[in-house]
Amino acid sequence: MSDIQILAPAKVNLGLKVLPKRADGFHNIESIFQTVRLYDKLTVSVLPEKNTCAVFAPGFNDLPAENTLTKTYSSFCSLTGCSTGVKVFLEKHIPSGGGLGGGSSDAAYFLKVLAKINKIDLSSELADKVASQVGSDVFFFLHIGEEQDKSGCAVVTGRGEFVRQILPRNDLFFLLVFPGVHSSTKEAYSLVDKTYEAGSILDCPNLADLETIYRSPVKDWTFVNSFTSALLQKYPKIGLALRDVKNSGALWADMSGSGATVFGVFETKQSAENAYSLLKKSWSNCVIA
Repeated sequence: MSDIQILAPAKVNLGLKVLPKRADGFHNIESIFQTVRLYDKLTVSVLPEKNTCAVFAPGFNDLPAENTLTKTYSSFCSLTGCSTGVKVFLEKHIPSGGGLGGGSSDAAYFLKVLAKINKIDLSSELADKVASQVGSDVFFFLHIGEEQDKSGCAVVTGRGEFVRQILPRNDLFFLLVFPGVHSSTKEAYSLVDKTYEAGSILDCPNLADLETIYRSPVKDWTFVNSFTSALLQKYPKIGLALRDVKNSGALWADMSGSGATVFGVFETKQSAENAYSLLKKSWSNCVIA
């Protein structure tokens, strides 16, 4: 079989309510996930060796030996009995630890390739079993459809396993700023847990209102990210980036996921480009998506 190439998109969170820790250690969330046109590129080749998953990611020094791709491969093989060896060439463009779901997206789209290579029907049941073993954001990327040239959007609840697709807007432009701060998901949840222990509760929109807010004019959005205030206290640089994005003319700005990527939302491409021209002077790592 010839090489298979696939693009794995990033996502941003439009609002992200984190509920108190559950008895099993996970947290329930309430959020809208929206894909943006920033992609990692995966090239997958079949190897003659069985039970092998070799991952190469040139220039990406933070990729551990056990990562979302190797976990996906192990889970898929365990659940299906397949043993086809593969080599994965990963071209990273989505920052690691940026709250954009890059690792989860890579895992989801790699799983789709594994199913294709092994001629396995990737049922929702199989997809969800793999996602549950790899990472909570993987569910979203597995359930937003196959058309990579179109954005995907969903209301996501539970620990991330409940994905209700909604019609994505096609009139939004995002400016992403990467402030050079790395916050692990574990640390971010720990900081939110401390705010609950201190009795601090953010006033977040109700779950039933999320889609209505999304459909509203961007200037009227009332989304809240539970992680933002917690991380701003520890990483002032995130706050500086958020301030600059707001001052650039964004109609809405917040941090994505558990951080540390900050994004602004614009209703015209020209306004996003104007903001980009302004911000790139202070923030070398930013992109319009």
